[in-house]
Amino acid sequence: MNIAYTRVSSNQHNKDRQFTELKNYNIEKWFNDKLSAEEVRPQLNAMMDFIRCGDTVYVWDFSCLARSTEELLIIGEQLESKEINLICINENLDTSTATGKLMFTMIKAIKEFQRATLLEHQKEGIAIAKAKGKYKGRKKINYPLNWEEIYGKYKDRELTGTSAMELLKLKRNTFYKLVDEYKRTK
Repeated sequence: MNIAYTRVSSNQHNKDRQFTELKNYNIEKWFNDKLSAEEVRPQLNAMMDFIRCGDTVYVWDFSCLARSTEELLIIGEQLESKEINLICINENLDTSTATGKLMFTMIKAIKEFQRATLLEHQKEGIAIAKAKGKYKGRKKINYPLNWEEIYGKYKDRELTGTSAMELLKLKRNTFYKLVDEYKRTK
């Protein structure tokens, strides 16, 4: 089935340009959101629930489908996992073709490269700050006052990890870090 998704950013805009371009593709089902980018897009969610293996989703351009490269990749991967083809008219991208798949893979690679580069720069910055004595890392979290009691119940399987975290008012990572540290000292 050929499915189209259109989005315009507010009530002041209209979808005529998108509709005019997309109607040339034998669209059988339309999903249209008319709202700002920050709002939840009910028609996009409805389309994602509606689509089935072998369908093709048509959009005028990436910005209609996603608000960021990261979101585009998430939606693209969801479509790919359902074996749905994506065609972006403005970008001339069709994921049912080898070239379209390559282009989408390149977008993913660029996003991963940007993330890796950001992490490298962050590590370099931390190393420089440590060398200057300006970076001390995170503050050490002390054991809560009721740690021994709650930990004992957790260890004896009277409490689940989640229950223990709630009682101790600790986040998951902090709780398990303290558990590991406590085991090493006992």
